[in-house]
Amino acid sequence: MIETKLDKLLIGKPRPFRDDGEMSAIVKEPVSDAVELGPLGLTGNQVADPVHHGGRDKAVHLYPIEHYTFWRDKYPDLEILGHPGAFGENLSCAALTEDKLCLGDIFRLGEALIECSHARQPCWKLNHHFGQSDVLKTVIKTTKSGSYFRVLEPGRVRAGDRIIQQDRSYPEWSLERLFTMIIGGQHKGQGGNLLALSKMPVLAETWRKRAAQLAETQSA
Repeated sequence: MIETKLDKLLIGKPRPFRDDGEMSAIVKEPVSDAVELGPLGLTGNQVADPVHHGGRDKAVHLYPIEHYTFWRDKYPDLEILGHPGAFGENLSCAALTEDKLCLGDIFRLGEALIECSHARQPCWKLNHHFGQSDVLKTVIKTTKSGSYFRVLEPGRVRAGDRIIQQDRSYPEWSLERLFTMIIGGQHKGQGGNLLALSKMPVLAETWRKRAAQLAETQSA
C-alpha cells in the first residue's frame, strides 16, 4: 500500500492564455489553508474549458513531483519549472508516478476519499504554456502524464495531509500501461483488453469511449 504526503495543494482561475482571447486555468497557485474538495473539485478552483476539463472524472489533477527533474533537465531555462503547478496540477506529491498508480486506486486524502479515474491526455496547451513545440510529444513518449481523480467522499484537504491508499482493484492496469494503450498508440492486437476497458465504470467515460473506438479498429 502506498502512503505519501500532499506537498502542495494548488488552485487556479482562467486567465488570458494567448492573443486570440483563448483562456486557460493551467496556471495554479499553492494555498496553505484547508479547502473543501467536492465531486466537481476544489472550492475556488475553476476551469476555462468545461468540455475538456473539470467534471466528476477530472475533479482533481495530480502531477508527480519526481517528473520535474526530467523536465528541468530538458528545459533548464524555464522558470515555471522551478516549483509545482507548471502542469496545472491541483495535487503535488511524490510516490504516485504512472508506473506505481493504478486505475481505480482509492486514497484517503485529508477528510476526502478519492479514486483514480484515468491518466491525463496532453493537448496543445502544454506546448503553448511552455513555449516549446515538443512537450505534448514528449509526454506521450515518456508517459509522464499525471493523473485524474474523482471524489467518492467530499471533505476538507490541505497541504501536509497524508495520502493513504485504501484499496487497489485493478493491479494489472497501471496508468503507464493504460496511457500507452489508449493514448500512446500501443493498441494493436489489444482488442480484448480494449473491449474490457470500455466496460469498466471506474475508467473515465471519455476513455471508455476511446477504448471502444480502438477496439472496433481491431475487428474491422
